[in-house]
Amino acid sequence: MNKKVVIGIVISIIVVVLIAGGIIIFVTNGSKAKPEDIWQKYISCINERNYEEMYEMLTEESKTQISQENFISRNKNIYEGIDMTNMQVEITNIEEEKNNISKLSYKSTMNTEEGEVDFTNVVRLTKDKEKGYLINWSSSLIFPQLNNEDKVRIKTITAERGEILDRNGNLLAGKGTVSSVGIVPNKLGENKTTDIERIAQLLGTTSEAINKSLSASWVKEDTFVPIKKISTNENELKQQLLQISGVKITSASSRVYPLGESAAQLIGYVQNKSLEELEENRGKGYNSNSVIGKAGLEKVYEERLKGKDGVEIYIEDSEGNRKAEIAKIDVQNGEKIKLTIDSTIQTKLYNELKENEGFFVVMHPKTGAMLALVSTPSYDPNDFVLGMTTEKWNSIKDNESKPMLVRYLQTWCPGSTFKPITGAIGLTTGSLSTDDTFSYNGTSWKKDGWGEYDITTLTEYSGPKNLKNAIIHSDNIYFAQAAIQIGKNNFINGLKKIKFNENIEFDLSASKSQYSNNGDIGNEKLLADSGYGQGEILVNPIHMASIYSAFANDGNMVKPYLEYYENKKVEYLVEGAFSKEAANIIKEDLIQVIEDPEGTANDMKVSGRTIAGKTGTAELKGTKGAEAETLGWFDCFTTDSNNNQLLIISMVENGRPLGGSHYLIKKIKTLF
Repeated sequence: MNKKVVIGIVISIIVVVLIAGGIIIFVTNGSKAKPEDIWQKYISCINERNYEEMYEMLTEESKTQISQENFISRNKNIYEGIDMTNMQVEITNIEEEKNNISKLSYKSTMNTEEGEVDFTNVVRLTKDKEKGYLINWSSSLIFPQLNNEDKVRIKTITAERGEILDRNGNLLAGKGTVSSVGIVPNKLGENKTTDIERIAQLLGTTSEAINKSLSASWVKEDTFVPIKKISTNENELKQQLLQISGVKITSASSRVYPLGESAAQLIGYVQNKSLEELEENRGKGYNSNSVIGKAGLEKVYEERLKGKDGVEIYIEDSEGNRKAEIAKIDVQNGEKIKLTIDSTIQTKLYNELKENEGFFVVMHPKTGAMLALVSTPSYDPNDFVLGMTTEKWNSIKDNESKPMLVRYLQTWCPGSTFKPITGAIGLTTGSLSTDDTFSYNGTSWKKDGWGEYDITTLTEYSGPKNLKNAIIHSDNIYFAQAAIQIGKNNFINGLKKIKFNENIEFDLSASKSQYSNNGDIGNEKLLADSGYGQGEILVNPIHMASIYSAFANDGNMVKPYLEYYENKKVEYLVEGAFSKEAANIIKEDLIQVIEDPEGTANDMKVSGRTIAGKTGTAELKGTKGAEAETLGWFDCFTTDSNNNQLLIISMVENGRPLGGSHYLIKKIKTLF
C-alpha cells in the first residue's frame, strides 16, 4: 500500500476517534470563548477561592498595575474577611466597544456572615488574538466604590447578653461591676520579680502569665495592664494587692450573679467559647470573644440571651475616612427573661440548708409557678466568669458533697411522702375506700409465704387501721397491705396516668420518675414495698410538686413553669389525675398530719394557717451489717386563702442523725 495512503488512513482514524470521544480541540480554545463565559468562569474562581487562576485571566496591562502576590492577598483578605459565599452574577447587557473591548453590565449577589450583599457593576474584557478575552481588572470589580488604595473594613458592635430577673425584677444574672486588678509597669518596685510572684500567688495565676501580658506589643511603661477580674467584695484580697508597688485596681463590667451560691445550679454561668465550641457553632454569630451558657438557665436560654452582634462592612479611603457602606446589620441585644422565682425565698431556704446535702422545691400550689429551686451544697457562679484557680476548681470537682449536682433534677426514693399517692390511686380506682381496715398487731407484719421478709412501721397507735389514721401516723404496714389490695395493674396504671416513666415538660431537664427498674412490679413483696414509697420507686421532686398540687386542685396536677407571664392562664400537667373526691379526702388527711397532736408533722403547725403535709424517711440499701443511710423528706402545701400560697417539696440526705423530716420542718417554718 502507498505510504501516503497509509498516513491518510491513520489520520482519518485519529480524527474519528477524537470526534467519537467528544474532544474537539478548536472549540475549547480560549480564543473562541465568549466574554460572558470568561466572566462567569472568573466568578466561579472567586467562589472556589482560586485566586491564582483569577490572576491569569487578567490583561497584561492589569498585571502591570498589581503583582500576583498583592492581587491574591487583596482578594483573599476581602472575600474571606467578610466570609463571602455563593457569589452569583446576572449579565444584564453586553456592548461591543472599539479596540476589541466588550463591556458587560451585571448584577452581583453574594452571601456574607453579615447578610446578603448585592450591587450592579460593569466589567470590560479585551480580546487577545491568542488567549481570547482577558479581564481589565481594578479593585472596583470587588465592590464598585472600591479604589485600589481603599480598604474594606468590618466593624462589630457587640450585643449585650440579656438579663435574667426574678418575679420582682431583681437581677439574677446580668451586667454588673467587678474589680479589675492590673499592673502599671513603671510603678513596679525594685524587687520586680518578687512582686510579680506575689501578685500571681494572690490572684491564683502564674508569673509567666503576668509577664506575657506585660510584654504585649501595645504595652507602654505607663499603661494599665489588666491581669484578672475579681469580685468587688473581695476587700481583704484587694488590700493585700494594693500593698504591692505597681498594682492598680479599677472598675470593670462583667456578667454577675448577685445571688451567688443561692441560685447557682438554677441560673448557671457563662464562660468564653472554646475552639471546639466555636467550630461547632460556626455561622451562629459567635466569635473568639463570645461567651456561652455552660449550665443552668444560662445554657437553656442561650439562644434568647446571647443576642446578635451588629456588623458594618464599609470602605475606608487611604486617609482613614469612611467612604461608603457595603452592608450593615443592626445590633440585637439579648432578650430580658423574667422568672417566677422569688429571690427572698430562694436565698432564705438556701441559707437554711447550705451546710447539708439536699433540696427545696417551692411552687405556688394553684398556678404551678416555681418560687424557689434550691440545691445544696452549691458553688459561686461568679468564680467561673471571673476565672478560678486549678485548686479552686479541684475543690469543687472533688468535693464528696457534689456541689455541682442539681439535686432537684434527679430522682430519689420518696419514702412515706409517697403514701398519699398510693391512697389516691386506690380511692380513684375504687380498689380502696376510707372504710377499709386491715388487721395486724405491733410494728411488724408479713404475709404468709414471705419467709423471713417482714415489713415494719415505726410506732403503734390506737384506733382503726384505716386510711386516715395510716396517713396521720405514717403506717408502713397499712400501705403495704393497701397496695396489695389495690393490685398491680391498678397501681401501675395509676402511676402511668400521673406521668411516671415519662419526661415532664419543664424548662430544665428533670429525670423521669419510675415505679420499677424494668417497667414491671414483678412480685407481691415489691408491690407491698412500693405502696409506702420504698421498693424501686424513684420520684423527681419537681414532678412530686405537680402530683401534690392535685390534692389542692380537686385532683388536677398543675403544670410547673419557670418563666413569668402576666395574667398567665393555669395549665394542667394532668387533668383528673385523681378523682375530686379522692384528692379532697387525701388533702383533709394531710391537714390532720399537722393538726392532730399525734400527727407525724404536728411540729409544723402554724397559728392562723392551714397546712397539709407529709413526713417521709426513705431507707437506702446499705452495706451488709451497716446501718442504712436515710433520706429525710417533708412535703407540704397551704390550703387556706392566705395570699402566701406555698407548696414545698424538701429532702435532706443523711437524715437520721439530723432528725430527718423534723430538721426540714424547722427550716420551712421560717417562711411562715
